[in-house]
Amino acid sequence: QVQLVESGGGVVQPGGSLRLSCEVSEPIFSIYAVGWYRRAPGKQRESVARINRDGSTNYPDSVKVRFTISRDNARNTVMLQMSNLKPEDTAVYYCNTRRWEGDNGYWGQGTQVTVSS
Repeated sequence: QVQLVESGGGVVQPGGSLRLSCEVSEPIFSIYAVGWYRRAPGKQRESVARINRDGSTNYPDSVKVRFTISRDNARNTVMLQMSNLKPEDTAVYYCNTRRWEGDNGYWGQGTQVTVSS
């Protein structure tokens, strides 16, 4: 059973920054993809960033330029740097690893991000 532990959430003012971390219990360099998702109250879960095995990344337009996903293979950790945060970024953020496309994979417990003045 792969375990994922997210950290780094909190309360930040609009325009501020936060850095989330996801520590994975297995080597991440060989994982098919690691992604960050979020779920806001009353909304469906959505993908906000993904890093693939080859190091390529994907972002939806809503966070492109503002969010950056990266990984530290030595620490089995995937980070999400979020800048210029907006109130609509408020959500619980989850880390996910998947072994192939379409795999539901493993999920962390989530970390709350609140953007409010």
